[in-house]
Amino acid sequence: MAETIAVARSERTRSRLAQFYVLTKPRVVQLIVFCAFIGMLLAQPGLPDWRVAAPAIAGIWLVAAAAAAFNCVVEQHIDRRMTRTAWRPTAKGELTTAQTLLFSMLLCALGSAVLWIWVNALTMWLTFATFVGYAVIYTVVLKPLTPQNIVIGGASGAMPPVLGWAAMSGEVSAEALLLFLVIFLWTPPHFWALALYRADEYRRAGLPMLPVTHGSQFTRLQILLYTLLLLAATLLPFAFGMSGWLYLVAALALGARFVMYAWRLWRDYSEALARRTFRFSIWHLSALFSALLADHWLAPWLSAL
Repeated sequence: MAETIAVARSERTRSRLAQFYVLTKPRVVQLIVFCAFIGMLLAQPGLPDWRVAAPAIAGIWLVAAAAAAFNCVVEQHIDRRMTRTAWRPTAKGELTTAQTLLFSMLLCALGSAVLWIWVNALTMWLTFATFVGYAVIYTVVLKPLTPQNIVIGGASGAMPPVLGWAAMSGEVSAEALLLFLVIFLWTPPHFWALALYRADEYRRAGLPMLPVTHGSQFTRLQILLYTLLLLAATLLPFAFGMSGWLYLVAALALGARFVMYAWRLWRDYSEALARRTFRFSIWHLSALFSALLADHWLAPWLSAL
């Protein structure tokens, strides 16, 4: 009997831990940390100092997870109305607002402390500002008020490579801002592709997303225009000598593919195509930054051949 009770308690504990883990939006945070890590690797030649890089990754992960949990608190009433988010523990009532807020605050405080003690003050303040930008300015203010929420709020989502760069160099350079610009311009077509096939859910939730306020055709045109701007922005690292030919070829190939998806979406919309565009946009950013990193490491070796 005692063994049965112990097993039941253990299962409940694992279930509760899993619920808190879900609040951190692991897939989103993984992409954030990946972009921050790329910023760290690009900030200096060779491998980074892991005595700084490891706590920087941990601190950025913790604060990003805190922002995700805070977002779940603010949007729990919206999440209940949307199929994509109705399963979240806050939406289902499995975790209370107080529990989630405490969890978010603890993660943010711990992450900020790690960055302050083992990295540098600049990275800590920039990461905390990113938390405020996403959790408060975007989630609380912009998202329910304007269809341009994802454009303005995208500044927070574009910060990870800047955080990584600041962690290793102690400054925010022009190169870091180029990385910021790429993600800033990537965010609207990425998110609007999702919003197109989730428009009815956003409408029921009362959120003024662009497909809801301006219609599908206008949104699809905006996606096309932004992918063209994004393609141009991805060429800037090569134009300013930050990267070489390896990255340029990858940027042109990935950008052309993204523009092709956007063109087809604008000319002949289907929900299936919008889903494929959204999925490709994730691969686009990951592959683009991977190519930038490969060029950073391989270009000196190739030039010596």
